[in-house]
Amino acid sequence: MDRTAARRFAADWERDWNAHDLDALLAHYRDDVEFTSPVADRLVPGSGGVIRGRAALRAYFEQGLRRMPDLRFEVLNLFVGVRTLVIEYRNQNGGRVAEVLTFDGDLVASGHGTYLDG
Repeated sequence: MDRTAARRFAADWERDWNAHDLDALLAHYRDDVEFTSPVADRLVPGSGGVIRGRAALRAYFEQGLRRMPDLRFEVLNLFVGVRTLVIEYRNQNGGRVAEVLTFDGDLVASGHGTYLDG
C-alpha cells in the first residue's frame, strides 16, 4: 500500500465513522471480511471477538453505534506496510486504539481492533 492510498483511506475511514455512515464505511470491506476485537467479544455474545462477513460486521458496528451514539474518532498516526495499514486513533472517551487492516486490492480483507494496555 502506498502512502497516498493509505492517507486517502484513513481520511475516508475517519469521515465515515464520524458521520456514522455505515454504507460508505462498509463499502471498503470485502464480503468475506474477518474482523476481531475485544469489544466484539462483549457486544456479540458467542462470537469470541471474531466477526465474519460484511453483513455480520454491519450488525456489530450498528450495535456499537446504538450503545455509543457519541462515537467519534480522531486519527493520530498511520503505519503503512505491505497490504497492511495500522490506524492509530483516539476515541470519544480519549482512549487510544489501533486498527490493523490487511487489504486484498483496494478492499479490507481482515481487521483487528487493538487497545492500549494500561
